[in-house]
Amino acid sequence: MTPTLAILFAMQAASPGAGVTVPAPPQKTPAEEELQRRSVAGDVVVTARRRSEQAQNVPIPISVVGVKELDNTGSFNIARLQQLQPTLQFYSTNPRNSSVNIRGLGAPLGLTNDGIEQGVGVYIDQVYLSRVAVATLDFLDVQQIETLRGPQGTLYGKNTVAGAINITSKAPSFTFDGRAEVSVGNLDFKQAKASISGPLTDNIAIRLGLTSTDRRGTIYNVASKSYVNSQDNLGLRTAILWRATDTLNLTLSGDYSRQDPNCCAQIFVRVGSTQRPLNRQYDALSRALNYAPPSRNAFDRLTDLDASLRAKNELGGVSLRGEAQLGSGTLTSVTAFRFWHWLPSNDRDFTGLPITTKSNNPTRQNQYTQEFRYAGEGKSFDYVLGAFGFYQDIHTTGVQQQGAAASRWLINPSSALASDPSVLDGLTANNDIRLKNFSGALFGKLNWKVGDRFTVSPGVRLNYDDKVGSYVSIVRDAQGNLVPYSGGTARQAAQRDAIQPQAFTDETYRAWNVSYDVTGSYKPSRDALLYATYAHSFKSGGLNLNGVPVVNGVVQTQLAQIAPEKVDHLELGAKTQFWDRRVTLNVTGFWTIIHDYQAVVNNSSTSTLRGYLANAGEVRVRGAEADFSIRPSERFNLYVNGAFTDGRYVDFKNAPCPPELSGGSTPTAANPTIGAPGQPGTNSPVVCDISGQWLPGISRVAFSYGGEYNLPAKVLGQDGEAYLGVDANTRSKFSSNASRSIYTDIGGYTLTNVRAGFRTDSGLNVFGWARNLFDAHYYEVLATTPGNTGLIAGNVGDPRTYGITIGKSF
Repeated sequence: MTPTLAILFAMQAASPGAGVTVPAPPQKTPAEEELQRRSVAGDVVVTARRRSEQAQNVPIPISVVGVKELDNTGSFNIARLQQLQPTLQFYSTNPRNSSVNIRGLGAPLGLTNDGIEQGVGVYIDQVYLSRVAVATLDFLDVQQIETLRGPQGTLYGKNTVAGAINITSKAPSFTFDGRAEVSVGNLDFKQAKASISGPLTDNIAIRLGLTSTDRRGTIYNVASKSYVNSQDNLGLRTAILWRATDTLNLTLSGDYSRQDPNCCAQIFVRVGSTQRPLNRQYDALSRALNYAPPSRNAFDRLTDLDASLRAKNELGGVSLRGEAQLGSGTLTSVTAFRFWHWLPSNDRDFTGLPITTKSNNPTRQNQYTQEFRYAGEGKSFDYVLGAFGFYQDIHTTGVQQQGAAASRWLINPSSALASDPSVLDGLTANNDIRLKNFSGALFGKLNWKVGDRFTVSPGVRLNYDDKVGSYVSIVRDAQGNLVPYSGGTARQAAQRDAIQPQAFTDETYRAWNVSYDVTGSYKPSRDALLYATYAHSFKSGGLNLNGVPVVNGVVQTQLAQIAPEKVDHLELGAKTQFWDRRVTLNVTGFWTIIHDYQAVVNNSSTSTLRGYLANAGEVRVRGAEADFSIRPSERFNLYVNGAFTDGRYVDFKNAPCPPELSGGSTPTAANPTIGAPGQPGTNSPVVCDISGQWLPGISRVAFSYGGEYNLPAKVLGQDGEAYLGVDANTRSKFSSNASRSIYTDIGGYTLTNVRAGFRTDSGLNVFGWARNLFDAHYYEVLATTPGNTGLIAGNVGDPRTYGITIGKSF
């Protein structure tokens, strides 16, 4: 018997009425009851505070997207979901190198390191997912998605300094129901979704769901004569609900998702001049090797990457959730096991030249979680108490190998070694990265009603983290000879400049932390709520598992640990409804300060320009958000969600420099002058002070807006309604580099999506759709490339896509 079953049955045995052995007649599941409540005008039911409540009564800024909105807008993963929520940001160059941010916080843009954690928690059916790679997969049989903004550590199992994404799947039903949907479109797009649910016995119900998505790539590779950056997703889920007694429900769930596309290519965008000698910059190097990219216009969507591409991503697991009615509350236990397998193949020189022929980091991870929560209530208060345990085991076995063009590309042309391909050809680093990560926490939240209108809600969390990790990089030449950490021949020094060997093992990070928050909320009327929150939170510290600087052959292991981020957060908000709840207007203002922000830094004390993960001084994010919706009749609805966000480094004096201030010589006492930005052959600063600059990934202004209009109609004898819907999102310019660069700002853009169709009360829905209707040209991410050559690569956004969807519910 599992811990969940044993504990819950024991609690049941000790509770009044435990001797009753005949189960009560089947009742609606909690999910079915919530659906019934949501049919009331103006009601959206959420479980953000681990109990069912109307969203407008919860003093937390929440964006809620239901199954209807997900289907209508084609938001089948988080990348699409961000187009509906202006304060949600998702960036990905491949599933492993992905980040989910809220208000620009969560994880530094473009930074992937096994030794640190995300600041935005992703939860599916109350199970915490430690890898953001799940965000690239299709939503699977989802009922509702709640995005909570701001620190949520006193409510959720794993601390979440920026917010949480709470995904609720459709529950098994004791009434037979099902759904099937098929979509086809251009770019050979094919998507199928299906689910079915019903009773197996009077007290056992089951639900099965699957989804499959396939699409041709949007980039043509002239080298392989194939399209890349395709989609190839498969997902399966099942859940069994057992009403063990009239006060105990057990839900056993299992899921598996697989992604195996021809992906992921970052292609040529532009060249920006650096301070490197001119003969070592991209254009000169390309000419020396008689090379030219297939196009210098990224929106020709052409590349010639010569390394194989793969992004196989597998996730899955099982969970057992028990919910027992005990006394005046509910005891919930969630036991879960999850795995993640990542098998990539990349081209990390971003060209058609054999410079870096392999740069892959296949990873295997197992995760175990156990959470207990009790949600109770008294005469003038309610509360949640919880305990959470998390264990994670990660093993990454990376490889980097240089090719025949590496010597000419990477070694100074003034050296005779640059003309000898054998110096770097076949040079190989084999990396072994391991992490064992335990986290345990006790947390609680109290809502104390002081009179009829005012509520005070304090919360606290005690957290312990224990991480043990190692990083070993062994470098050999083509003949299998070890490259030493320091010394050796000139040939070995050149090899070491290309790939630095290093090793450290059994590095540890152990720490206790306390988080707390308090919210005061005032309800002047039935349809208005005012609230203020102060939160002191943290994001766990960790380990540098991408390597640290090596100075004179000595690995700087004192830099292997990263301190936790410390967060102070203030929020003021109002939730209001008017016109018999047909109009909703919610506004929020926030101010967040993070000390010891986890970022890539340079440290002049190491006499090296290699960046590594450490702590910046201070970061500040502040802004205001507004969510407006109106439904004057059953025929028309409109929404506008907007956000102004100002995110800046307040104190970051040892940051890596942008490309226009990189690549040159190191200043000396005899020649201390720093060259002008982008001036070839000049001195570059060892570090840059970027205090006051923008945080990456944040648009100062972002909007999502749209609406739908419908009319009664009859088609082929079927009564129903015809409808036209429009959804759009606009965002202003944002930085796509940790240190803002003149070469990596991404201009603002607007994406417009439309749909038109016919649906019936019997569950038939047929509609045509177009995404990015006006074929806007935009970049999702821009990135600097290794070597300070000035090459900027990037991910171009999807072109216009269109198709038709046919769905039937029963």
